[in-house]
Amino acid sequence: MLIDALPVQLRGNACARAILRLGGWRVAFGGLPAKQGVAIVYPHTSSWDFVVGILAKWAIGIPVTFWGKDRLFRIPVFGWWLRRLGGVPVNRESPHGVVGQMAKALVAAREQDRFLWLALSPEGTRRRTAGWRSGFYHVALQARVPLALVCLDYPGKVVGVDRFLLLSGDRDADMAAIDRELCHHCGRRPERAAPIRLETE
Repeated sequence: MLIDALPVQLRGNACARAILRLGGWRVAFGGLPAKQGVAIVYPHTSSWDFVVGILAKWAIGIPVTFWGKDRLFRIPVFGWWLRRLGGVPVNRESPHGVVGQMAKALVAAREQDRFLWLALSPEGTRRRTAGWRSGFYHVALQARVPLALVCLDYPGKVVGVDRFLLLSGDRDADMAAIDRELCHHCGRRPERAAPIRLETE
């Protein structure tokens, strides 16, 4: 079910917005439906997605937590910077524990009226895969928080943060709703975009 976005407004960084404009980019954002939620970013096909995404994050003014490959956090200075940005290292071989922990953290944040949003690329890599990792789905469903459908549309140079969904628990119906909102957006390397479906667990 699509939901409105207006209640939670943020104050972003004018410098980040100006840098995006210089590159021809704009951010479509009108607010958030709640102080807690999960944001998925699609498609993820290029290293430039991180640059555009970070600038959009600053332009909106949204503090987010995100998961990253644990080996990236071992790189001197860069790992420290990722943590400062909100990064949490995840071992890709055993990610399931972090899903439950994140869902509990979101529930606790709601009970305490704290701001907490998790941002993820459900593809998990810039290479084409058979489908999406399901961690985002389990976190949003378990915590009962809104799912933001964020698009990186390179032809239109738009970062869209203006579609929000409340998951029903019916995977097929939920993924069909996500597909309807995101399927027409095109990444920098379209051939690398994964189909919008959950990988078989």
